[in-house]
Amino acid sequence: MDLPGVRTAREAAHWSITHGLPRTLIARLAAKGDLQARLILSSGTDGDEMFDLIEQVRARGPVVKSGLAYLTPDHAVVREVLTSNAFRTGIPGRTGLLGALGEWLSFSVLHPVEPPSLLVTEPPDHTRYRKLVMRVFTMRAVERLRVRTEQIATGLLDQLERRAAAGERIDLIEDYCAQLPVTVIAEILGVPEQDRDRVLAFGAAAAPSLDLGLPWQTYRDVNRALADFDAWLGEHLENLRRHPGDNLLSELVAVQTEEGVLSEIELKSTAGLVLAAGFETTVNLLGNGIALLHDHPDQLALLTESPELWANAVEEVLRFDPPVLLTGRQCQEETEVGGQRLKAGDLMTTMLAGANRDPAVFVDPARFDVTRENAREHLSFSAGRHHCLGAMLARMEGEVGLRMFFERFPDLALLPGAHRRTTRILRGFETLPAALSAAAVV
Repeated sequence: MDLPGVRTAREAAHWSITHGLPRTLIARLAAKGDLQARLILSSGTDGDEMFDLIEQVRARGPVVKSGLAYLTPDHAVVREVLTSNAFRTGIPGRTGLLGALGEWLSFSVLHPVEPPSLLVTEPPDHTRYRKLVMRVFTMRAVERLRVRTEQIATGLLDQLERRAAAGERIDLIEDYCAQLPVTVIAEILGVPEQDRDRVLAFGAAAAPSLDLGLPWQTYRDVNRALADFDAWLGEHLENLRRHPGDNLLSELVAVQTEEGVLSEIELKSTAGLVLAAGFETTVNLLGNGIALLHDHPDQLALLTESPELWANAVEEVLRFDPPVLLTGRQCQEETEVGGQRLKAGDLMTTMLAGANRDPAVFVDPARFDVTRENAREHLSFSAGRHHCLGAMLARMEGEVGLRMFFERFPDLALLPGAHRRTTRILRGFETLPAALSAAAVV
């Protein structure tokens, strides 16, 4: 057990290696014009600067060397890297001597980019973890959840209507975009209703944990959130051991007890990631979608006239303004991609947002078009063995959530005060204030 002073000193040492040094390097490289460093620092903006920088990278070729890693916005190269056995998941700063020292100083709490998280494990462990949870996210299983998702959305929209009538302030992220997916995943995983706001708070606080170069205070806040989530999840799993229900986590607990295929940390890591990933990116999808359709009334009019386009509209939202901007891979062996020779240990940043706007794949890629025939060719859910296992659930929730929202509030007016999240890998709104009818705006 760490004493408070020892823990703080250990935290400071760990932060210095895993975030402080990279943060200093990013700032210095950005000052010299390094495109990847500038991209990192542009996160949290409205997107214009970020997408301009992506196009500057594209203009230099399919694979570009930066001071941090190689990076690619090329659709074909991104797909190749994500599906190739020559690459594995890799996080800058987690390799070499400093990476080993950082691992030694780290804390024994859940972390989405540290083993045994599904995000950073490879076969055979990754295959074992994924197989245990995948059946919940098949197309058939997700479609069975559609009616329940519609019921949840109806209840939330009723609440919005009542609050607006009472003159209350409406923030669509807090009051709708977050509540819909967290309620769905909480029911799937057997999380009691009274704990759902805590889970939302954990997710929001821990979201920056995916990023590199966190400020000291943000790093400490993330550590506290992860430790609190770790403690809560342990209590929740123990409760399910005593009182199992008809939900995925009860099944995982039973499998662990009866078959011993998951250690305790593996169980908590898998359960925690499925829980957090089950709503965190979908919040971004819904918020980004509402903002895009509000800002493109011609596209909303098309959906009103042809509601069968809603599923494709979700794909276009995912393509045009993805909830996840990029992902990292580490080369395991000497290989060549996009005309660039890479050696073992080299890091590659696959720019999902760039691949989604590759003009070689998407005609007029900077245009938001809900009728786009190949919108589904986006790479917002990654590809290969790390393709998002909750993709079907996110698509369904996006379709139901956006369609039902605009059916109820077609005259939505977004208000001043919207803010993007400052996270660098996840992209979405932190706040999205709104009047549910433009006529209500004075």
